[in-house]
Amino acid sequence: MKPAATSKEEILAVCRALIHSQGGQALNVRQVAAACDISVGTVYNYFGSKAELVGAAIESVWYDIFRCSEGQEAFRTTQDCIRWLFARMAYGSQQYPGFFTLHSVNFVSSEKQEGKQRMQQAWQHILTMLCEVMQQDPRIRPDAFDENFTPEQFADLLFSLLLAAQLRGQYDPAPVLQLVQRTLYGTSPTSL
Repeated sequence: MKPAATSKEEILAVCRALIHSQGGQALNVRQVAAACDISVGTVYNYFGSKAELVGAAIESVWYDIFRCSEGQEAFRTTQDCIRWLFARMAYGSQQYPGFFTLHSVNFVSSEKQEGKQRMQQAWQHILTMLCEVMQQDPRIRPDAFDENFTPEQFADLLFSLLLAAQLRGQYDPAPVLQLVQRTLYGTSPTSL
């Protein structure tokens, strides 16, 4: 017999494993309790409702996909950040098959407020990271941005391209790297 999950993080680890093997739609309190070898009541001791459990599980998956490794330095360039984001999307697609598509379609178009809010927080974190990287990127030419074309607008465009790539299951960052090279650095795309 396996040891029972006895903490919130252990329960979330089991939720991630269930999402990996069965997808996010299969996640329910009874299944999580059985997989953790605990009672349904114990799950409710940690999570006040199914919505809270599912929301926390979704946030946990987003964190697993987009967390930086221990000791990982901040991104030096926007292109470094783009490469990392595409690599993490490929990891997320492999580790949690269908998660991005199912999650975004389900929560953008539904009343499941908890999950939608967690997804929007993850997206905002990525947008904020892109803006911060662009503001610190030493390769961006001084005239790349102005009041009509801001780092925030470009980050939003880059994020839209990331989402489109994810929906298509295409994890080659080369076209987006070319866009960054030509738009922000103003140099020929000889070395990406």
